Amino acid sequence: MKSRDLAYVALFAAITAVLGLLPAVPVPGIPVPITAQTLGVMLAGSVLGARRGGLALLTFLVVVAAGLPLLSGGRGGLGVFVGPSAGYLYSWPIAAFVIGFLTQLTWRRFNLAWAMVANLVGGVAVIYALGIPFTSIYGDVSLTAAATGSLSFIPGDLVKAGIASVVAVAVHKAYPVIELPRRRPAAG
Repeated sequence: MKSRDLAYVALFAAITAVLGLLPAVPVPGIPVPITAQTLGVMLAGSVLGARRGGLALLTFLVVVAAGLPLLSGGRGGLGVFVGPSAGYLYSWPIAAFVIGFLTQLTWRRFNLAWAMVANLVGGVAVIYALGIPFTSIYGDVSLTAAATGSLSFIPGDLVKAGIASVVAVAVHKAYPVIELPRRRPAAG
């Protein structure tokens, strides 16, 4: 990995940490708050691509596991990985990877619509698919209650997906960070 790639990974891990400074919004019925940090997940994947986006969030989680209080509300340490929000945290590197993968797949025709699809699939569907079951298990609530409670995340996640999509399209036009392998001409 080039030093520039490491700088991008560190930058987006830091962006996700800074988004944790915004106060969390409690959700009635489930023990998982609404935070701005999933915007960092979406930005990392849609701007950096699959590999670097996933690594940025993996780096972030390693630093949190080491005890730095970078999660919203000043949380950190190993304990957050066995609590009600653990599934959401585990999903972040996967979500960033999926967003980046979908972005790279649509790179040649990348626009706001494709960016929104990538952010909704990776940044919402993937995150909920892992987060809701963990909330049910570790939050001692039924799966139905965890899923119903997570519906309150949707409006904010739609806004975050929109913001990440607009930023990603602007970055791709002005300074494309994702470098796709060049196609080799056919031998002949």
